[in-house]
Amino acid sequence: MSRRHSLFEDLQGVLTGALFMALAIQFFQHAKLLTGGVTGIAFLIHYATHWAYGAVFFIISVPFYLFAWRTLGAEFTLKTFAAIGTLSLLTGWLPHWLSFGSLNPLFAAIMGGLLAGAGILMLVRHRASLGGVTVLALYLQQRRGWRAGHVQLGFDLAILFAGIFLASPQQMLLSIAGALALNLVIAINHRPERYMGM
Repeated sequence: MSRRHSLFEDLQGVLTGALFMALAIQFFQHAKLLTGGVTGIAFLIHYATHWAYGAVFFIISVPFYLFAWRTLGAEFTLKTFAAIGTLSLLTGWLPHWLSFGSLNPLFAAIMGGLLAGAGILMLVRHRASLGGVTVLALYLQQRRGWRAGHVQLGFDLAILFAGIFLASPQQMLLSIAGALALNLVIAINHRPERYMGM
């Protein structure tokens, strides 16, 4: 039986997970790529309207808090709220701290996917998420035993294909590669029979 994380461990886990995800978003944005989940929905709205990504992401995450509260509990929901708030702020700050002179789109897709997968995994192991599809995937893994990574991949591919009118065929293929890299990290490292941190 695993011991609960301390408050300090949870804080560093949520902050580091959100930072990994914010960095992944910088890779995706610079290469004009899409991704899945609520993050991907926020990208679709951001690319179509040019509204600030962080604000869009935060607002569309709000409806998922009620579902998380009812299905996964108050602790999970509050940590998720903290992770989403932190990510929303970081996506606005990182462009002032980091810029890319040259970034290969394939590297951006794969590295962005790996960073996002590692960030999500870290958040999950500290009983948090970035809301939306991840909450539903974790719920189905807990209740039905379905692999969270496989569930998330199905939703992610559907969201990616919704962006077919906003991205070129090359961007779509690279975006799918990034989503596969992200979900591979989760599917391999977040399994019901192994440590879940839940």
